Amino acid sequence: MERLFTITLLLSAALVLAILHSLRRAHIRVEYSLSWLAAALASLVLSARPGALRALGGWLGVSPQAALGTVAVFGFLVVLYRLSMIVSELKDNNVALAQKVAALEYHLHRLEATREADARR
Repeated sequence: MERLFTITLLLSAALVLAILHSLRRAHIRVEYSLSWLAAALASLVLSARPGALRALGGWLGVSPQAALGTVAVFGFLVVLYRLSMIVSELKDNNVALAQKVAALEYHLHRLEATREADARR
C-alpha cells in the first residue's frame, strides 16, 4: 500500500511540475490550468497524507486505495466537465464570429456592386 502512495505522490508531483512548466512556456492558459492544478494538488495532498486517505476511505466505507481512485476519477471528471463547458462556449463564439464575417462580406459585396454601378454611370 505504501508503494501505491509513493507512486501516486511522484506522479502527482510530476503532473504539478508539468502544468507549471506549460504555464511558464505559455502552452496552456492560466484559466484552463486551474482545474488541472486543483486535481493534481488534491492527489498530491492525499498521497502525502495516508492518514487522511484512510479516514476518507473509512468515511466512504472503502479501502484507502479505492478512496484514492474515487477521488482521482471524480477530480478528473470535474476537469473534463469544465473543459467541455469551455469547448462549448468556444463553439458558440465561433458560430457567432462566422455569422458576423458573413454579414460583413455581404455588406462589402453590396458596396463593391454599388461602386461598380456608380462607375458605369
